[in-house]
Amino acid sequence: MARFKKITMLIGGVAMAALLAACGNIGSSTGGGTTSTDSNQAGVQTTGQISKSEYAGVIKNGHYLTSSARGLTATTMNNNFNLTSFEGGLLNISKQFYDPANYIFQEGQYLSSSTLRGWLGRKSKNNPNGLNPKDNGKKDNSRNPIYVQSIEEQDFMQKNGDSLALKGITIGIAMNAVDYYQKEQYGATFKQNISKAAMQEYGNKVAAQVVERLRKTSGIPSDLPIVVAMYVQAPTDSLAGGTFYQSTQTKNAAIGTWNNLDIVNKVFPLIGASMKDFANNDSKSFQNFQSQIENFFPTISDITAQAQYLDQKIQGEHVTITTQFYSQTEIISFTNFVAQVAPKFLPSGVPVDITINSANGIQAFLSRDSNDRNFESHVFTSY
Repeated sequence: MARFKKITMLIGGVAMAALLAACGNIGSSTGGGTTSTDSNQAGVQTTGQISKSEYAGVIKNGHYLTSSARGLTATTMNNNFNLTSFEGGLLNISKQFYDPANYIFQEGQYLSSSTLRGWLGRKSKNNPNGLNPKDNGKKDNSRNPIYVQSIEEQDFMQKNGDSLALKGITIGIAMNAVDYYQKEQYGATFKQNISKAAMQEYGNKVAAQVVERLRKTSGIPSDLPIVVAMYVQAPTDSLAGGTFYQSTQTKNAAIGTWNNLDIVNKVFPLIGASMKDFANNDSKSFQNFQSQIENFFPTISDITAQAQYLDQKIQGEHVTITTQFYSQTEIISFTNFVAQVAPKFLPSGVPVDITINSANGIQAFLSRDSNDRNFESHVFTSY
């Protein structure tokens, strides 16, 4: 059985299986963890690191310390690509400020599920802390849309003797570019487009409110570094998730200058793209890979890839192959073939993973780190 290296990729819509987000809405919490804000109690340990580029996690009283607020969303209209890319992408942004070699990752413990439910709701007499605008009663495009879809907290700790001390927080705020709504319960779903300018303006105001509220939260020092990262959700029918468009770090109550992030998701093969598209060469290489696979094994149903670019440079690629294989020997032979062909056509110098699926679920998985040429693989057996 091959040994796997965990790859944390900023792939819009995938962000690796290890970072899969729980899906919930403001009416229910899917995290199911403790809301305690005290990490300096007896029984606190860490998971250790599998590589220098990944964080150690927090274990408390023998259990991984989870967050009760993880995965909460303002509405149920979402897709798994957004959920996974939001969490995974946020962790990658955190690494730019909190080096995994010096910090320990802790699931958010300061924003409880009840707090976030209120924040993600509309502002009203009964919910004065709502970050989304009041309902103006309209049922068309003149309605006040839901701007803020989700908020994610990540805590970063350092050892302080035999305990852990909070040294930084990252907050991700997911904004809607499209708000889906119903005019009546169980009725048809309509969509309201939100302009980029309106989304960013509203998002900046929300970010300032969130930071101000965090500064007043018990257990958070007034001068604690807080990273804020703004994310725009992809439409529900998108084959790739959304992207982070700006970030900043503040050590006081005010938010300073935002850093714009030029992040773009692409789905291969590109359809209808111009020859000048910066991802065109990568798409052609993927199509050559696709042809090799389909010619050798005619029982392939579909091959697609999702890639993410930062400043027009590819950061990683996630390939999904759907097959109609049934026998174990076919799956093994196919996985071996993919491992031989992939290095010739898929991008080098960045993390790449390949998932081989069937109607029965995942059949095999291949991965390669940015420093490797060859792929490690594992075939999932039925025993």
